[in-house]
Amino acid sequence: MVSPMTHLSPITVRQPMIKDTGPDAVSSLLDALRRLAPLIQERRDAFDKLRRLPDEVFEALADAGLFRLWLPKAVDGPELSLFDFMRVIETASAIDGSVGWLIANGGGMSRAGGYVGRAVARDWFADPRSFVAAATGAIGTATQVTRGYRVTGRWPFGSGAHHASRFMVLAAEAPGAPTLCCYAGREDVTIVDNWHVLGLRGTGSCDFELHDVFVPAAHVHPFLDLAPSDPGLVYRIPAGSIFPWSISAVPLGIARGAIDAFVEYASRKGPGASAALRDREAVQATVGRAAAMHRAARAGLVEAMSELVAAMDTGGERLVTARAMFRAAPSYATETAVSIIDMLAASAGSAAIFETCPIERAVRDVRAAARHVALAPGNYVVAGRVGLGLDAGTSRF
Repeated sequence: MVSPMTHLSPITVRQPMIKDTGPDAVSSLLDALRRLAPLIQERRDAFDKLRRLPDEVFEALADAGLFRLWLPKAVDGPELSLFDFMRVIETASAIDGSVGWLIANGGGMSRAGGYVGRAVARDWFADPRSFVAAATGAIGTATQVTRGYRVTGRWPFGSGAHHASRFMVLAAEAPGAPTLCCYAGREDVTIVDNWHVLGLRGTGSCDFELHDVFVPAAHVHPFLDLAPSDPGLVYRIPAGSIFPWSISAVPLGIARGAIDAFVEYASRKGPGASAALRDREAVQATVGRAAAMHRAARAGLVEAMSELVAAMDTGGERLVTARAMFRAAPSYATETAVSIIDMLAASAGSAAIFETCPIERAVRDVRAAARHVALAPGNYVVAGRVGLGLDAGTSRF
């Protein structure tokens, strides 16, 4: 099968309430992804063997600026708009799920430059290959000392850990105390090589540990009660919303790539076949349904973020409701992506069980993405509680 990028349809989103990034920046990033698609295809087998990206692939992505998508303009970053970011992540994920996941995480975490002082941000991102790995699946301990904190803990799912220059961890001084985002340097981190998984194997999302590591106060900021150092919109989005948004386009991108790969496959006649798969009405219906499902899930995600942005100016109950309902949108988009890929795999038949088939990889990768807490079905509970007039049941939404 050819690369899904060969058939990938251009995706445009117009949202008048949110100013788009200049088209040149986005076009440059999308062009870079298309140029890198052959390298990604060529080295894809190594993703599974190494359980991380090969160095040359990571470096090529970094050199193209794909891990700096939300770095503030004030420190020479592109500071993509919410929807331009989404386009880049979808396009990357259609090429390969692991690549999309790492660009979503690394490019998304470049927003750290909007929460610390500009001098710190310039220092962190002076190297164009800087990458911030983040883990929010556990909370370590942060003991306040002179000029900072001493941080200890173990955190799971450090996507991109092997190539990271800095690690963001959640820590607190005591149970129930405000949670802090603490940024440690690569030299202070111990990586636990335990990423043996079904899908997204190339992300290297290993556990990692800090043992009584000093983190300067200038490298620490609150997790929930953010006080951005930059006025840009992306840095003002609530913490419980901006991270789910950063990765929510990955499953949709994987599904888009699977649709395009299936269309290419269905257009060929198999050995001994009298007609191509696409000539069957059932297959035609499957592709039509998949396209409609994809479009609807994507539209729902965009609408939920648009309402959240509008509600930020209103505040009050509207904002609480918008945040709760937004959390359900990535879960629904992910469920839809899984269903789309399952439909296509069933229609492709035995071809979809071979590792040489892009749909086989899509099946594995989208299921791994769906296990992330930010994309999981549990988020419906928050939306349901608020819809029923109850409190959200958690502060992390």
